[in-house]
Amino acid sequence: MTSHRSPSPRAALLNTALAALMVAALIGCTSAASSPGDANAPRADIIRIDGLKQFGGLERPAVVFLHEKHTQALAPKNKECAACHLPVPDKKYMSTKYMRLKDESKGQVMEVYHTHCIDCHRQTTAAGEKSGPVVCAGCHADKQVASSWADIGMDKSLHYRHVKAQENKCEACHHQFDPTAKKLFYAKGKEETCRYCHLDRTVENVTSFRQAAHDQCIDCHRKQLAASKAAGPATCSGCHDAGLQKKIERVKEIPRLMRGQPDVTLVQAIPRGGQKLDPGARAKVVPFNHIAHEAANDSCRVCHHAGMAACGTCHSLQGSKEGKFVSLQTAMHRVTAQASCMGCHQSYLADKRCAGCHAAMPPRQPQDVSGCASCHVAPPADTTAQSDPKQIAAALLDMRRPVTATLPDDAIPEEVLIKALSNKYEPVKLPHRKIVHALQKNLAGSKLASYFHPAPGTLCQGCHHHSPVSAKPPACASCHGRSFDERNLFKPGLQAAYHLQCFECHAAMGIEKPVATDCTGCHKAKP
Repeated sequence: MTSHRSPSPRAALLNTALAALMVAALIGCTSAASSPGDANAPRADIIRIDGLKQFGGLERPAVVFLHEKHTQALAPKNKECAACHLPVPDKKYMSTKYMRLKDESKGQVMEVYHTHCIDCHRQTTAAGEKSGPVVCAGCHADKQVASSWADIGMDKSLHYRHVKAQENKCEACHHQFDPTAKKLFYAKGKEETCRYCHLDRTVENVTSFRQAAHDQCIDCHRKQLAASKAAGPATCSGCHDAGLQKKIERVKEIPRLMRGQPDVTLVQAIPRGGQKLDPGARAKVVPFNHIAHEAANDSCRVCHHAGMAACGTCHSLQGSKEGKFVSLQTAMHRVTAQASCMGCHQSYLADKRCAGCHAAMPPRQPQDVSGCASCHVAPPADTTAQSDPKQIAAALLDMRRPVTATLPDDAIPEEVLIKALSNKYEPVKLPHRKIVHALQKNLAGSKLASYFHPAPGTLCQGCHHHSPVSAKPPACASCHGRSFDERNLFKPGLQAAYHLQCFECHAAMGIEKPVATDCTGCHKAKP
């Protein structure tokens, strides 16, 4: 009754060489953070047996099956995976389906579960042991079990550990499919993530990534464990429990994975079919520090989400079928898409060190063109179509100077007295310089901040917004009137502006003192 589809011959063939790209879990899935006896603890082994949906609507509620609860019950009897899972003929792994290789009909699937599950429960009960239900409602019930399941991926640390364990034999995991010979082969130097072929769902006989990982990765782990060798988890909880994921050993110093990629390169819009640089193009070039972005991400797939080719291969200037008609400009600049350059950068603003200022600055689409110069720069005057893009990029990146400081202390008032609205309370003594120093300390070491805060006074615009960068920005009252202006709904009055700015910053940065509801934390009450 499970939702899994059995792999076709071609899909099974594609699976045979896939191992350990994702440490997923097939056999035995329990909540890692809790003991097996804790019935109310969240679990990572929850499987909904609802595969009959493929034959029409369900007549009864789906069965909530706790996988590791069953494997733990079978272990003392020296029964393991083969007690429930059949070997796939001519393959090295077992079927992920229960007691069958494929779903032939609704009746066949129901018969498999009803016969084997109920018989096992009855035999266990007859032996005087605690067992599962044997009546319909005992299994088909609307059960609510808290889940601790969390997705897991092959980050650089896990990948490096697998490289070492496999003694640099990349062919143990990576393969391609030869449609002519109808077999898998290893293409040295062209290894790519399995997700480029194995997608979220089985497509054209290529099994889903989940199925491929469960077929191959866990089988590899089980064989290693059977040979008394160190191996990854062979249970759902070992990979998918959020608590146990934090205990996975991480390698701190990871050698760079070389795939012939450049250290730096040049990003420029080139029409389809063109191969030469256009120094006179409307859009200025973008020098791209590839090695720095490698260090900042755990996977090449963050940027190369459809293959290792350049972005322009799929995303043309006008959009194409290969790139799902997303133009190159959109692919680079859409702030709401994590896979775009600006969308990725935007996600870093959720960090509380940045959110104090940026939480009140919603991403704008399209962006203000004044910020284009943060990335786009004019190529050197002597640039020609034959110039080496790598050399140009290196020169432009060398010219870029990050801004790591703000205005000097003597240009920053130590204290600002906010008294324009003092009525019931005393004026607010704002520790202005202390706040600036705290913000500057938060951003120390942030390369994004150093490159995207182009002037020493940029940091000040977190509060002094909508005004030019200046050591002496206009007072808040210059724009915000004392009372609300009903003709300008998006500009709050002065009192609301102060409170919104301060409250939002404290909340976004996790500042607990003073709390927003403590008026006297900022204002002393007048006698």
